[in-house]
Parts: sequence; C-alpha cells; structure tokens
Amino acid sequence: MTLLPAEPPQAIGTARVLGLLGVSVLLAVGQMLFKMASSRLITDHGLTALLSSLVNLPMLGGLVLYAITTLLWVYLLHALPLSRAYPFMALAFAIVPLLSWLFFREGLDLRYGVGLALMLCGLYLVAVR
Repeated sequence: MTLLPAEPPQAIGTARVLGLLGVSVLLAVGQMLFKMASSRLITDHGLTALLSSLVNLPMLGGLVLYAITTLLWVYLLHALPLSRAYPFMALAFAIVPLLSWLFFREGLDLRYGVGLALMLCGLYLVAVR
C-alpha cells in the first residue's frame, strides 16, 4: 500500500487555530455540564424517573453547547482539511481531565502530566507545523 504524495501543508492561520482551540474548549465545557447532569440522575426508581431526571439545566446546557460547537466545527471544516483539523480534538482529552480536577476534585498524577506534554508535542507536529 502506497501513500499518495501530499502537497506541503498550508499554514492553518491564527483565526482558524483559535477556532479549533475554541471547539476543544467548548467540548470540554460540555463534558463538565454532562457530568453535572449525571449527578442529578435518578437511577433506582424506574425508567420514567430516569428519563425525567435527564431534563435538567446542565443537561440542556450541554446539549445546546454541543449543537453550537458542531456548527463551529462544520464551519471550520469548510476551509480546512479534516486531517489537519481533527488532531485538535485531542486537546479535549487534555482539557476535560484538567477541568475535572479543578471542579470535581478528581485526581491526576505525574504520568498524566507526562502524557499530556507528549500529546501536545504530537499535536504541534501533526497539526500546527
């Protein structure tokens, strides 16, 4: 299997990089809202109670935020190759645990920090150039 030769990558541009960063941050904030919504679930009183407990402000906020983020993502993809834009999604994998640590007091360790640093280096190599 031979890979096709690629054209040299074009610079993404500051505005688009900020947009891609914004998508990752908005996805992470949406995850925080979903975590908050999950703490309000009623799981031991049947399906009706479970479904009605899903209708809460954090859940609705997370869904609206994800809808807005999806529109921003599609707008950015209009002008960017998916292969250059998608690696920025990895930032959400870094931001979510950091926010979880900050807001929910979830634990992080040195191994996480080293992995995060390596991931950011990889993102720079494949997406920013």
